Order: sequence, then structure tokens, then C-alpha cells
Amino acid sequence: MKAGRTLVPRLGLRVAVLAAAWIGGAAAGADGAPGADGASASGAVATPTPRVADGRPTASVAWDFEVRLDGKPIGTHRFVVEGEPGARTVRSLARFDVKLLGLTVFRYRHEASERWRGDCLQAIQSRTDDDGKPVEVNKTFNARAPSTTSPSPQTSSTSAPAEAESDCLMSYAYWHPALVRQQRLLNPQTGEIDEVRIERLPDASLAVAGREVEAMRWRLTATPPAAAGKPAQRQQLTLWRDRSDGRWIGLDAVVKGGRVLSYRLP
Repeated sequence: MKAGRTLVPRLGLRVAVLAAAWIGGAAAGADGAPGADGASASGAVATPTPRVADGRPTASVAWDFEVRLDGKPIGTHRFVVEGEPGARTVRSLARFDVKLLGLTVFRYRHEASERWRGDCLQAIQSRTDDDGKPVEVNKTFNARAPSTTSPSPQTSSTSAPAEAESDCLMSYAYWHPALVRQQRLLNPQTGEIDEVRIERLPDASLAVAGREVEAMRWRLTATPPAAAGKPAQRQQLTLWRDRSDGRWIGLDAVVKGGRVLSYRLP
């Protein structure tokens, strides 16, 4: 197995979780409300609308992305967003297995739970198994500043000390209309705050659920905090949204070795 691993560079799949946010806001539309028919023309499907005790409706929207590396399927990433815009919860589960000559040479598991109030992240818990390296993040946020809980001694944690914030913070919420106006985003896998630069690209078509969809595109360039003695590693991603309603429909990222990691709705 070790010999096989030398043939495949580490993928730097931390990018896969930059979405960990999958904060289904985009799929819910700019006002945070699900489509009138309960389903997205782009493939994101809203489950039946349950009602809470006081009679107010709550929405549930889910994405089931097929994840590909250089066009070959390697796993799935599921996102579920529930609740009203003022009190959303977001859950995600990613499972990747990269194989070479029938042997698994890279294994990745990630699950996260987020709590949102409006456009602001209130709390996040995530667990990641990055090819045998466990990482846990457990953070809560107040109106102006985040605070970090103590990590478990059995796991490695990238949680940073509490730091003052001038405004609320978002994670990589590709669904959220306001994402493209952000300059800083929280990485759900690492717990770090990345600097981001977001550029609008020309519209293009994207295959979604077997048909071509006219889409808007943005390029995100993310720069995480520099590690001790090492320069910061920039990451570029392309975000795709349905041009007709702004719903999130795809994601592309260039990972190590120039390989392309893609999220597509089957």
C-alpha cells in the first residue's frame, strides 16, 4: 500500500470541505425561501415543508453531489439545510475513496454541523478523517467575536484562540447569495479563517442532471493563514449557480498536481 501511495500525490482535499458549509442558502434563493414548487430546476430538491409548534413553516433543502477527480467518480458530498433564514442548521457528509489499480490510495471522510442566524455563522462542529489524520473543530460565535472550545486530547485540532471580529463571519456557504461579497471565510475542516478574493467570470453552460443549464460563474482564490516556516498555499475554485434563480449547481477546484476536483449533480 505504501508503494501505491507514492504514485499518487496527496490531493489537498481540504478544498472539498471549503464548502462544508453547504449552507443551502443559495439553493433556497436570494430571500432564503425555497422555490414555490419545492424543487430546484438545477437539481436541488426541497423535502416536504414541516411545521413547528407555533405553525410557522420550516424548509429543508438537500444536495447530493457526485464528486469527481479528473472526471472519474471518487465519492459523494451531501448537504442539508433546514429552518428559516433566522435560524438555519446545516449538515454535510463527504466520503471520498481514490483508487489506483483497484487499491484505495486515499481515503477521506468529513461530517459537519453548523448553526446560522441570518447571514452569520453561530456555531460549528466538524470531524474529519484526512487519510488517517483526525481533525476536530468545535467553535461558537457571539455577535461580534468567536470563541473556541478546548479540543479533545485524542485528536489534532486546528482551532485558534478567540479573536475579535468587526462583523459576523460566514463559512464557505456556496449556496448563500452574499458569499460572493465576502473577503474572509471560515474553513469548516481546519477552523481557520481564510482570506478570499472573488471574481465574476463570464457565464457558461453546465451539465446538470443530464441537461445543459445556463450558469453564472465566480472564481474564488482562498489563502489560508501561513504555517510556521511555510508560505500560505493559495487555492482556486470555480463556483457555478443557475442563472435563472441563483441556485448552487456545481463547484470545481484545482488540487495538487494540476488535477481537477469537481462537484456535479447527477
